[in-house]
Amino acid sequence: MRHDVPDVLTRPAAPPAAIRRTRISLGVRDSFSAGLGIFPLGIALGLLIIQAGLPWWLAPALSLAAFAGSLELLLVGMMAAVTPLAAVALTVLVVNFRHVFYAFNFPLHLVRHPAAKAYAVYAMIDEAYAVSASLPEHERSAPRLLAMQIASEAYWVGGGLVGVALGAALPAPVEGLEFALCALFTVLTLDAFRSRAELPSLLLAGASVTVALVLTPGTAMFTALLLFVGLLLVRHLTTAQNSNEKSNEKSNDA
Repeated sequence: MRHDVPDVLTRPAAPPAAIRRTRISLGVRDSFSAGLGIFPLGIALGLLIIQAGLPWWLAPALSLAAFAGSLELLLVGMMAAVTPLAAVALTVLVVNFRHVFYAFNFPLHLVRHPAAKAYAVYAMIDEAYAVSASLPEHERSAPRLLAMQIASEAYWVGGGLVGVALGAALPAPVEGLEFALCALFTVLTLDAFRSRAELPSLLLAGASVTVALVLTPGTAMFTALLLFVGLLLVRHLTTAQNSNEKSNEKSNDA
């Protein structure tokens, strides 16, 4: 008797190179949603550099040396005003302190090569974190993550160069460019909320920001991050305790 073998068993497995290419293409595709905000924000950076009277090469130099959009926009104004180095260092610490918390659940463990892991840490920007957080655990991989981060940096550097060219060509300065950063973070927050449906986390974040703005308006971001992390820890402990209690009740009933 002849038994037909299913196609799933007879079909040859995809070679590792093909799987890697697929994951890289998925990473580039993942970057599109963030790139819609990163590229215009890079243009804004280039325009601000030219309008501040700074040399054009600061756009790619800042984009490569300090790959952080909000910080770079602040640094342009501080450099133009010749701000003391101590104030610049404090600003960098306060603005980028949030990246410390990203490392807790950013999938760096997927990246094994030391050089690739170092780049993943360097390119762990807000947009990369938000895009990665929206992906299911089983869909994450090192090639996909790195491709998304490299593409995001390409949008940023390319946007800065375009902004420099536009700033040199435009006869008058452009106002209101800083709003691009706020709009980008708003879109990423809404996208992450839709993908995870985390209403409690969203409410905790809103409460943290409100308290921080009232109590410490000068360092609202730093205070809000600390409050948000503390509230998330309390929520995690409470959820774990409730889960253990439910498990114990089921065991007792059984």
